Amino acid sequence: MLSIAGVIGAGIFVGSGTAISQAGPAVLLSFLAAGTLVVLVMRMLGEMASANPDSGSFSVYASRAIGRWAGLSIGWLYWWFWVLVIPVEATAVAIILNAWMPGVPLWVFALLVTLALTITNLFSVKNYGEFEFWFALLKVVAIIAFIGVGVLAFVGFFGPDHAGAGNLVNHGGFMPNGVGSVIAAILTTMFMFMGTEIVTIAAAESAHPAEQIRKATKSVIWRISIFYVGSIFFVVCLVPWTSPALVKDGSFLAALNVLGIPGAQLLVSVVVLVSVSSYLNSALYTASRMAFSLSVRGDGPKLLAKVARTGTPIPAVLASTIVGFLTVIANYVMPEKAFSMLLATSGAVALLVYFVVAVSQLMTRRQINASGVKPPVLMWGYPYLTWAVIIFIPVVLIYMGFFSTLKVELAATAVLAVCVVAAGVYIQRRFGQHAEDYGGVGTPAHHPGHAEADAEARRRVNAPVGPDGEYEDMALDEEGFPPSA
Repeated sequence: MLSIAGVIGAGIFVGSGTAISQAGPAVLLSFLAAGTLVVLVMRMLGEMASANPDSGSFSVYASRAIGRWAGLSIGWLYWWFWVLVIPVEATAVAIILNAWMPGVPLWVFALLVTLALTITNLFSVKNYGEFEFWFALLKVVAIIAFIGVGVLAFVGFFGPDHAGAGNLVNHGGFMPNGVGSVIAAILTTMFMFMGTEIVTIAAAESAHPAEQIRKATKSVIWRISIFYVGSIFFVVCLVPWTSPALVKDGSFLAALNVLGIPGAQLLVSVVVLVSVSSYLNSALYTASRMAFSLSVRGDGPKLLAKVARTGTPIPAVLASTIVGFLTVIANYVMPEKAFSMLLATSGAVALLVYFVVAVSQLMTRRQINASGVKPPVLMWGYPYLTWAVIIFIPVVLIYMGFFSTLKVELAATAVLAVCVVAAGVYIQRRFGQHAEDYGGVGTPAHHPGHAEADAEARRRVNAPVGPDGEYEDMALDEEGFPPSA
């Protein structure tokens, strides 16, 4: 269920209205383009992760394929992205709850929900998985129900005025604002898919990581096709793209209001509340695991590499949460422009992550081919589709510079990225190519040191910790997996 809907956030229910207002019905092309990019990136990541599962995911693979500086840089940028998700999503939850209980200040709700989800993340990945299972189940049910209503409307159940696909062409044509608007909407929709890669991080802590990763990378195709493209198709069929309600109320609520569905406001509010809470939960989980992985490899504070008896990296969870709490507070005490600039520093991180994944896969595949080992998941059309992604992403980044609303995000992310990369290059030159206690980070994947390093990282996740803080003996195999793996 996590691989199906674990990281479907509020964007599909609310934020997609902005994309529709940008591109009109042609937003469907934007979703298809962004979805195709994500599918290809997930396939690349699936190839590397199935061959060598690790809670550091693409950061680890970047270290080995490109260099220590690359893994360190993209890892901490990714951590920063998810830390900044915390105040945004916590505030979104607070706004919904405040509408129901206006007497309670927004900041109280924001801090309480962050604290509650932090507690769930202090336990094992099983707790995270259980919470996400129920969150994801409700989101899946909501989207399927919406698509069902859309199908009924399309065939005329709600009357002839709502039947068919007339709104796809009736208000200025299918692409009323030109090709440029479709490309701009790609940028908007792309960030709705951010988080799809979390499943490869969570799978590293499962009993059968390779199998879980293989299933997840396969499910992403129909998940995007049905949940994203399918639901947005019915939105643009039901609601004219010129309707102010798309931005004001959100796409799903606007569509349900057009059909006169009773209680639509409450239904959508509940679904958005669950979606935002789920995304916030994922943000806390992902930030902590990335910090843990970086620290295990010697690219972060050693304190964050410690784990509890349950296998949970409690210091990494608490550190990420504390920074998250500070950003939640900053959202209420900093001037609006200052906080917006802070958020802008993570604006293009998703594209940087996808770019690094593609470059890493290109180089890692050569090593895999040389080793003669065939992983459970292989990238399609290698190396042509990989190169297509590598070329496409810089084009999108350059195109961002032509939009006044995206220039700030691009510039802020670029400044932060340059600083982090400079630090990574300095650390690599100062302390060497290999991260301490991780035997051979940045060297070819078949280097003998990698197997021992990977096994040790997995033991830190799977083995319990005794009262003295040392890892207790456990029936793990030589690669660090439980016997059932």
